Amino acid sequence: MKRNYITDSSIPLTSYDLISRTIYHEAGHAAAIYLYNKQQQFPPIHFRIAIEDLAQLDMPPEKACKFKLWNCVAKVEGGRLTHLLPAPQSEDEEQKKAYLAAIKADIVNLLVGPLAEAKYVALCDDENFSPLLVNVNALKFYGGSSDLEKVNEYLECFFDSHIRCLVLAELFDCAFAFISDQSHWKAIETLADHILLNNKQTIDCEEVIQVIDQGRA
Repeated sequence: MKRNYITDSSIPLTSYDLISRTIYHEAGHAAAIYLYNKQQQFPPIHFRIAIEDLAQLDMPPEKACKFKLWNCVAKVEGGRLTHLLPAPQSEDEEQKKAYLAAIKADIVNLLVGPLAEAKYVALCDDENFSPLLVNVNALKFYGGSSDLEKVNEYLECFFDSHIRCLVLAELFDCAFAFISDQSHWKAIETLADHILLNNKQTIDCEEVIQVIDQGRA
């Protein structure tokens, strides 16, 4: 789970703006993986926040130069429930139900990242943050292109075409409700501050969970 830079960099940003938006984006993913999964009664799953130096990435120069403003990229590694659970057997209805619930939770966790960035931008600009102003299609303006690609992969693989829009609308509402919960937003803010203030290459899930729990308390 990572913010998409290359296709979403048409709006000029200062380096501080880009760093802050990226950190809130990834903090949103991480907070949802912990809190939303827990809310849905899924077992803990390993993930970490990684900060990579672009100089170490295997990326052609013509692409790397498009990362104009920051020489590092943050992303959440792991945290996908469907990578943890075994694929359901065709005759096992309980397994199917659990796997479908995991797919939906993964989709919500993907959507929360760009929504967290969108809310951060709205608060900075003293603007309203509502689903009427920020819909699914708008998430591409908040680094969400790669997240939406993964969401669409889930929808195309696991849901019939005639219900995909309804499922996406339902799960977007769940993600928006998660972001709108004050204790969840406080957790995201606390985690974002922690990432910005700590010069680390990786922050493991145990540390993320500790920071979030302290922020909510």
